[in-house]
Amino acid sequence: MTEPAYRLTFEAGSVVVHGLDEANTPNVPGVKFDPRTKQQRAEAIWYRHIVAFLRKASLPFADEARDYKIAKWPLRVEKQAFPHQIEGLEAWVKADKLGVVVLPTGTGKTHLANLAINAAERPTLVITPTIDLMNQWYDELMLCFESEVGLFGGGYNEIKPLTVTTYDSAYQNVERMGNKFGLLVFDECHHLPGPTYALSAIGSIAPFRLGLTATPERADNAHEQLDQLIGPIVYRREITQLRGQFLADYRVETMFADLSPDERQLYDDSRLVYREFLSSTGIDMRRPGAWGQFLMAAYRSPEGRQAYLAYRTQRTLALAAPAKLKILERLLECHNGDRVIIFTNDNKTVYEIARRFLVPVITHQTKIKERREVLLRFNNGSYPIVATSKVLNEGVNVPEANVAIILSGSGSVREHVQRLGRILRKTGDKEAILYEVITRGTVEEFTSSRRRQHSAYSGD
Repeated sequence: MTEPAYRLTFEAGSVVVHGLDEANTPNVPGVKFDPRTKQQRAEAIWYRHIVAFLRKASLPFADEARDYKIAKWPLRVEKQAFPHQIEGLEAWVKADKLGVVVLPTGTGKTHLANLAINAAERPTLVITPTIDLMNQWYDELMLCFESEVGLFGGGYNEIKPLTVTTYDSAYQNVERMGNKFGLLVFDECHHLPGPTYALSAIGSIAPFRLGLTATPERADNAHEQLDQLIGPIVYRREITQLRGQFLADYRVETMFADLSPDERQLYDDSRLVYREFLSSTGIDMRRPGAWGQFLMAAYRSPEGRQAYLAYRTQRTLALAAPAKLKILERLLECHNGDRVIIFTNDNKTVYEIARRFLVPVITHQTKIKERREVLLRFNNGSYPIVATSKVLNEGVNVPEANVAIILSGSGSVREHVQRLGRILRKTGDKEAILYEVITRGTVEEFTSSRRRQHSAYSGD
């Protein structure tokens, strides 16, 4: 039997096409001559295109790059899919099993992924942003499929045909895992773009890819990279399209806190010092990279350091005005018996809430076991209230929560939508309520209007 003219191998996140030399490269997609090894090489993400090219050109080749076989994934339990899950799956399959599905939190993105794993019939790597989410996916996959599930990350080092890992572990180990999976599922895929996490996609040969997120857009426009790393958005539904039937109905109320006369004077004076320094240095905070310029300029002179302290003072007064805690006290009294999540922008405020109202808190400093215990007791009603900074913005299943109180936050649309999503899981006929507490007459009013630029807050 004649040996194939070409041979594909996987090496450290790349595909080598043997049989080509520097002068013999028939326009194979993504392939470039590597002068270091004298080989024709492409990033592993080009594997699918290389194989398609060779087949279309009727060029015989031996595929030694792929270290997996077709794998059947029978579902252990037949679970009725919602219309949007079926439509999302069909759109992904129609797009050659490449693309991003955008669905709000609480509408069953995980089950849609299970259906995609079943349909792809390939060894699958699920990539998550956090250890907590990795553990949640592990539990879900163990329940859904009659198969062992590997864990890679958080102290585990198990690679199985069905494996869950984190973005950190995936990109750091892509050289050893990049040819073992035919399907990659990127949970919360808005985390993927960037110089490091993107390596988990670039260094993998997986021909099938599914991205899941509720909010793909990023302020730095890096979401545009998703088209190359995963595929285009193939299906999208917003909160307003699914509220009532598949998500809890909800309302949003904005409440205003006022600074005291002394606080107002301090805020205005600090704001003036900060703004005058920006004006004198020509720094426009609306431009990319302006924050770094401000920090560099601030530490070069006494005036700059004074401006930085003034910035911190006016920001603290806006985001953590004492009057906000009085409003919080009234809201907690009004919602006695409800399941309430309190969100802030910083840990200091969270711990102040804990001391004042004797409620449990979860921050990035909370140990994993303690965090699980708090969430367990919150879901079963032992703890009716929990306060947090940013760590509960995404990836936490709290179906009983029906009230969210945002005392402070960033100007990120994603963060605001994610926080709303924490209370929208459908349970019975509950109506969820989100309160946004804003300090009147401060920069926080502008921040609020900027982060509310989403259909979930306009009713459109």
